[in-house]
Amino acid sequence: MSADSKKLFHEISNLATEQRNQSSKDIDFASTAEILKIINDEDKTVPMAVEKELPFIENAVDKIVEAIKKGGRLLYFGAGTSGRLGVVDASECPPTFGTSPELVKGFIAGGKEAMFVAQEGAEDLEENGAKDVLDAKVNSKDVVCGIAASRRTPYVIGAVKKAKELGATTLYVTCTPRETFNIEEVDIPICPYVGPEVVMGSTRMKSGTAQKLVLNMLTTTAMVRLGKTYENMMIDLQMTNKKLVERAKRIVMTITGVDYDEATKYLEQSNYHVKSALVMILAEVSFDEAKVRLEKAEGFVRRAIQPD
Repeated sequence: MSADSKKLFHEISNLATEQRNQSSKDIDFASTAEILKIINDEDKTVPMAVEKELPFIENAVDKIVEAIKKGGRLLYFGAGTSGRLGVVDASECPPTFGTSPELVKGFIAGGKEAMFVAQEGAEDLEENGAKDVLDAKVNSKDVVCGIAASRRTPYVIGAVKKAKELGATTLYVTCTPRETFNIEEVDIPICPYVGPEVVMGSTRMKSGTAQKLVLNMLTTTAMVRLGKTYENMMIDLQMTNKKLVERAKRIVMTITGVDYDEATKYLEQSNYHVKSALVMILAEVSFDEAKVRLEKAEGFVRRAIQPD
């Protein structure tokens, strides 16, 4: 075994995500019901681990909101399961919140092919992450979020280091204890420590769940803070399919009290821009006036319908 291989072996062996879970050590002799109970009991611990990180997630959200207001983006960089979670979270923002596909983007080691077939070797070089950051034209307005359950993934470390070098705000979502975090270049580490996995090293399980919860919080909270909802309803959704068109009508009906035909009429008059339709109805103004009000209110419908 080469010196490099031994070093990597010992590094991986000492990772929190690679330890054995005593609660599941006899899982291979357990019944189906017993296995499910073990997994479910372990999964219950994940939200509590995320809860401990709320102050750091709050700080990260504020940075994201500030960046987007200044014309920046939120960019995820990960490998394997972590990379896929970033790509999924980013891809859901346009249909849910009406954002540009460029505003929140996910990058995975190995490129698009890695979303469907594991390209695990692609994560082994820091320069691959650095190259993707450069190709994305990251700048000081952006927020770059590295995602790696183990914390040590070279691709993610390389991406975050290069982003920091370029002046971007950097986040890092990892499932290792905060005290073991040693990447000094990161502005905000988010470290939900979920403990050893039911199947040793299978970080698609509790670690993946924790990372998914954190990413949901980052984008959802940021979008709410940017005026993308009315109360708890999405009002900047894109009409990319028939289901979303009908959802838009229901949202307009729920908020304003108009019937189906009236909701359809106002959406047609506003080019199916839900926010404008809402302001038109609630403030009894024209489409042009609704647009002016929304711009003045920075996209917040409740502010736009208030009289000057």
